[in-house]
Amino acid sequence: MPLVAGVDSSTTATKIVVRDAETGALVRAGRAEHPPGTEVPPERWWEALRSAGDGLLEDVAAIAVGAQQHGLVALDEQGEVVRPALLWNDTRSAQAAADLVVELGGAAAWAAAVGSVPVASFTVTKLRWLAEHEPESARRTSTVLLPHDWLTWRLAGRDGPPVTDRGDASGTGYWSPRDDDYRLDLLERALGHAAGVPRVLGPAEPAGQTPGGALLGPGTGDNMAAALGCGAGPGEVIVSIGTSGVVSAVHPRPTADASGYVASFADATGQFLPLVCTLNAARVLSAAAALVQADLDTLDKLALSAAPGAAGLVLLPYLEGERTPNRPTARGVVSGLSPQNATAANLARAAVEGLLCGLADGLDALRAAGVAVERVLLVGGGARSRAVRALAPALLEAPVAVPEPGEYVADGAARQAAWVLSAAPEPPHWPVAGLDVVVAAEPQPDVRSAYAAVRDATASPPPVAGR
Repeated sequence: MPLVAGVDSSTTATKIVVRDAETGALVRAGRAEHPPGTEVPPERWWEALRSAGDGLLEDVAAIAVGAQQHGLVALDEQGEVVRPALLWNDTRSAQAAADLVVELGGAAAWAAAVGSVPVASFTVTKLRWLAEHEPESARRTSTVLLPHDWLTWRLAGRDGPPVTDRGDASGTGYWSPRDDDYRLDLLERALGHAAGVPRVLGPAEPAGQTPGGALLGPGTGDNMAAALGCGAGPGEVIVSIGTSGVVSAVHPRPTADASGYVASFADATGQFLPLVCTLNAARVLSAAAALVQADLDTLDKLALSAAPGAAGLVLLPYLEGERTPNRPTARGVVSGLSPQNATAANLARAAVEGLLCGLADGLDALRAAGVAVERVLLVGGGARSRAVRALAPALLEAPVAVPEPGEYVADGAARQAAWVLSAAPEPPHWPVAGLDVVVAAEPQPDVRSAYAAVRDATASPPPVAGR
């Protein structure tokens, strides 16, 4: 049977899986680390892909790339990278985002134009930052790509013009899922001049070939690839706890949320992926573990030994600012501390509850946008936490299934590669282990209310346009 490969080029590493195109059975896998930081030379991603794929990719029939959304890869007229790529978690463009929102007529105008209200994560805000702070780099920028676009182009040997897909394009801030087209006026408004963009391919449209003859899938953003890798269907919401926290659902219609909570993205199958993203997720657990001088396993034990509500201790997990809600300059808060509740167990419990309450706010926003929430699929590194799994059904207020740990972004990219290879109307059906075990629990509104009170009391205004 033919083999296919899926690449996950994330914030921290490149992960590659090679699977049987028909059954989805894992054949082999590889990994290579990325440098830390919020800006990275794209060549380092390419080096990691080659390292992770060394000895893995020679006999694959098709490859697709899933990569971190929103990153800015600026190319000059010769196709060379202008400056290190600004990543999704780089918040230096917060002021640029506020200015762009006002310039277009407010949040509702952006939601109507592209389905989302730009915050510092979005590519369009990074373009404005570039124009204002590095005008020479902006002037040299002839083409604007996303990380997965650039990697797919490199896999093709830079043969032909770059391409992208609906899913990743929908996170730029200048492509409309509703209209299925670019809003190049918004790109030009941000950058100060027109620039080239990749052609948007259909979900299973080939993107060319590698020099070795492997077929290339169009690729997609990491969140879209994860949804495809999980095989998420109607009524299933993916809650991913990784570097970021993501709440997303495959949906038949585009959304337009002027509050900015829900981003209206496209998915990797031709439908839509309304999504809420937080900057702080699994790192909340590691930070809490450091505070109580414990490893993550001990943190779980401590959290599970404390009572719901952590005896009044509330942790607001905005460790490095926050994207949703839009508080780029915020920091974490521990509220309600007293001599009676100042224990390692309560702090551990408050950290897990704070993490989950922030994600629960995202679920509420999806519900308000008309998305059905019948069950949650809990994935990502943070889903390995026993405390997270135990507390999630009550705080997310939905039944929870935990698929077996896996590289779901890379799996989704591999599934797309198999779909392109087969030229079938639908992607292949690959079984996902763990979905048959669903856990439910009574909601804990008191915990949610205490968290909301601290969240609202510590609200800081976003940047003011023009400052």
